[in-house]
Amino acid sequence: MSLPTQMRAVRVSEGGGAAALQIAEQPLPEIKADEILIKVAAAGINRPDILQRDGLYPAPKGHSPILGLEAAGEVVAVGSSVSRWKAGDSVTALLNGGGYAEYAAAHEGSVLPVPAGLSLAEAACLPETVFTVWHNVFERCGLQAGEWLLVHGGSSGIGTTAIQMAKAYGASVAVTAGSDEKCAACRELGADLAVNYKTTDFVEAVKEASNGRGMNVILDMVGGGYIERDFVAAAADGRIVQIAFLEGAKAEVNFMRLMMKRLTLTGSTLRARDNNFKAALAGAVERNIWPLVTEGKVNPVISKAFPFEEIKAAHELMDSGSHIGKIVLTLT
Repeated sequence: MSLPTQMRAVRVSEGGGAAALQIAEQPLPEIKADEILIKVAAAGINRPDILQRDGLYPAPKGHSPILGLEAAGEVVAVGSSVSRWKAGDSVTALLNGGGYAEYAAAHEGSVLPVPAGLSLAEAACLPETVFTVWHNVFERCGLQAGEWLLVHGGSSGIGTTAIQMAKAYGASVAVTAGSDEKCAACRELGADLAVNYKTTDFVEAVKEASNGRGMNVILDMVGGGYIERDFVAAAADGRIVQIAFLEGAKAEVNFMRLMMKRLTLTGSTLRARDNNFKAALAGAVERNIWPLVTEGKVNPVISKAFPFEEIKAAHELMDSGSHIGKIVLTLT
């Protein structure tokens, strides 16, 4: 296949906010021996993209500065040491950057086949959220059947994914969300309890739902004042994992609760991990979650898909926080 030398990609100009996003021509990425080149059909939009857009979350050294942590499309070229993938394969990939473009390079170990029955737009919604939930909820926190999982931000891309994955593994799920509409959407996805945090104390609600025991695992992307409240909401021997700090990374916390309840407090970021880690994580996701996707037990929830040219509108929707599920850019 003859490839063009130039592609359209989203560039961030000065000023910040969605208005800083511009589409411009630039050269195609050059792939390394262990990488593939994807002709992007769709790219997922994630909260870290907003942080990077505003200068708060730069790309790791040596990786594409273009926004976009996940994309799906067709393989059009492979590096000299790549064995699994070939031109013409339909794939979805976790990226360190570069998804908001017509072509994106991906390390071979971070690439997975598009699950049967899914569109490329749906497949583009999976890597960032599924990899994040699997690693943090199941690998780091060891969620088991019969336990309670509390997810803050239940209507987000991470939240809607976590609900479905936890239910598929036999856990009970509580979520917090910022409106009755969002709570209803979470219940439709399988949440056993959905708490509108603007009108109800989530600590009291989850204690009541669990007969006073509290939550076995808590997935927190809010931080700030929620950190102290998570300690109260957690069950004895509970595990709390922090994956973002939408309300700040500093808090005053009574650590006596951590000791008395024997809590485990952990956290992680995915983007900075090395290729070997991500390849192992991709393998675990393919073995454990991809069958659930093909069976329809875990489905991507798309709030809205935007044409590539409407990148500013897509980011404005993310900025508003009014979406439920994922926001997607489509290039075909």
